[in-house]
Amino acid sequence: MVPSRKNTVFVDGVILNGPTTDAKAGEKFVEEACRLIMEEVVLKATDINEKVCEWRPPEQLKQLLDLELRDTGEPHHRLLELCQDVIRYSVKTNHPRFFNQLYAGLDYYSLVARFMTEALNPSVYTYEVSPVFLLVEEAVLKKMIEFIGWKEGDGIFNPGGSVSNMYAMNLARYKYCPDIKEKGLSGLPRLIFFTSAECHYSMKKAASFLGIGTENVCFVETDGRGKMIPEELERQVWQAKKEGAAPFLVCATSGTTVLGAFDPLDEIADICERHGLWLHVDASWGGSALMSRKHRKLLHGIHRADSVAWNPHKMLMAGIQCCAFLVKDKSDLLKKCYSAKASYLFQQDKFYDVSYDTGDKSIQCSRRPDAFKFWMTWKALGTLGLEEKVNRALALSRYLVEEIKKREGFKLLMEPEYANVCFWYIPPSLREMEEGPEFWAKLHLVAPAIKERMMKKGSLMLGYQPHRGKVNFFRQVLISPQVRREDMDFLLDEIDLLGRDM
Repeated sequence: MVPSRKNTVFVDGVILNGPTTDAKAGEKFVEEACRLIMEEVVLKATDINEKVCEWRPPEQLKQLLDLELRDTGEPHHRLLELCQDVIRYSVKTNHPRFFNQLYAGLDYYSLVARFMTEALNPSVYTYEVSPVFLLVEEAVLKKMIEFIGWKEGDGIFNPGGSVSNMYAMNLARYKYCPDIKEKGLSGLPRLIFFTSAECHYSMKKAASFLGIGTENVCFVETDGRGKMIPEELERQVWQAKKEGAAPFLVCATSGTTVLGAFDPLDEIADICERHGLWLHVDASWGGSALMSRKHRKLLHGIHRADSVAWNPHKMLMAGIQCCAFLVKDKSDLLKKCYSAKASYLFQQDKFYDVSYDTGDKSIQCSRRPDAFKFWMTWKALGTLGLEEKVNRALALSRYLVEEIKKREGFKLLMEPEYANVCFWYIPPSLREMEEGPEFWAKLHLVAPAIKERMMKKGSLMLGYQPHRGKVNFFRQVLISPQVRREDMDFLLDEIDLLGRDM
């Protein structure tokens, strides 16, 4: 018997019978693309013989890539060629010699978690559409709260430490003046907050975005190692009060971006308690030291914070982006601050416990299940494995520091506190010159020139910057467990090779 075919149905000239996509062809394309990713990205991730980058200037790269979007689709073989080009000309952040940012390396478990979430395409706002991932997020947040040292707390994963800092600023302001949620900024006193002169630039962005104003950010001076000076903080708090401003927040930093400095949290917490100020700790970079029994002392006093930003996608390699905003408060302050009670999502008469519908405490609607990446890695390695990641990265940093001290032409800015190793390379032409204005002016040009050469050669990637009166220097960041002692030796050898003729 041949089943009878239904009559074709048209609506507005569109045929509605059956699917319009070829599932078999799509499945084959996914299979071939995954094979390409495996061969060209995953299997080559730890191969030091591969280039870190295949540098091309923007206009040339535009010509090499077929970027035009056309009226008709293109065949799968052409799409696979485009995928190959994307991989070829992208920076290989998984490469053992990629040291350019505060993330690096390949964690295989979080990668699988990313494959899964991309395939499942969930949005983490209600239990009905994302049951597994909401429970995973709850479990991960609970464990992170334990490592901070709080007995209880709340939190949410969000897209970036910058967003976490914005959450903290807005939440602290809401706690200070709850009416702001409905009545806005009118009638408020001049709100002012304090942060380190070494803080992340997201503090200024958040102040601008939230209407606080960048002129109302008080940057507290730091000592020679980049740590906030508590006495200077208290002096500025008193000064702000004397001027009639309303201090409401202090943002300390645990692991500054350039120097890797950790503010003295206990002393800062004392000041916050005396003046009734919310204490937020931006531990986006340094928070992972909490996983190490040896190094968690860097964050001594963090349990006294009201909120913490912590990015597992950095030192713990959970894959960008994986960022938690954690709050000591357990009175639903996050939800009170951000809830909009959308009736099409957060119905209160659902057939299950609606306390698991956590999306209303987020400023987002659609939200990625970022906690799952960290959960998968944590399950695979255990707490001890995560601790080993931190310990090994800092041990490698120590090795590099000692090598720099031994080598002619290399000079440390300071002894590092964390995994940020900052140093100058002084080429032979400058080594006999007195360290005066001319010396520093010429040295300022060295790091950018070496960076250009290493990028065009593709041998490694290393960041550089000027910083608070110091001329351009290299900042080496150790993260990936794929990095070996030999890679540290190569780093110094290669810089010398690229710069000795300058």
